Amino acid sequence: MQHESSNITWQHSMVTRQERRERNGHRSCALWFTGLPGSGKSTLAFALEQALHARNIASYVLDGDNIRHGLNRDLGFSNGDRTENIRRIGEVSKLFADAGLFVLSAFISPDEKDRRMVKEMFQPGDFIEIYVKCSLAECEKRDPKGLYKKARSGQISNFTGIDGKYDVPRNPDLIIDTENMTIDQSLDVLLAYLEERN
Repeated sequence: MQHESSNITWQHSMVTRQERRERNGHRSCALWFTGLPGSGKSTLAFALEQALHARNIASYVLDGDNIRHGLNRDLGFSNGDRTENIRRIGEVSKLFADAGLFVLSAFISPDEKDRRMVKEMFQPGDFIEIYVKCSLAECEKRDPKGLYKKARSGQISNFTGIDGKYDVPRNPDLIIDTENMTIDQSLDVLLAYLEERN
């Protein structure tokens, strides 16, 4: 089957990003939370969304499980499907940022190559990679969804951290150590970082 993308044209909005920024009273960007399962990515993203909302900043969380319920429910967990999952999220994140929102994308995204692919979709300064750092031992101890237990017993294969690899980010914009910081401390670090960057 031939790909028809050569027959389509990007339609430009008559509202500029600058106009959206002026109306909202704030800039927009994508914050990409990456880390092992159970490291606290979603918890942190939802807490940040609440804090931004309290400051009248338009934001929205894109969460791994939520996206697989709808947009990406046709994808499995093969390496190819994982890459496609991340590519689609990158495209959606870019649209949200373009619409004037802070998009908080919480995805394991274990592959450095996939994260780099997403980063390259954005203009410089529009993509912030946040490594939610937590040891495998601590994540496995937390095991909020019981997935590590299933992976250890062989019910789940290619599970990140057990028999699936996780590429620790080489140069993340920010590292949040959720093993040694509370959610409130982590949130303070995040907000200070965003304020510093205006």
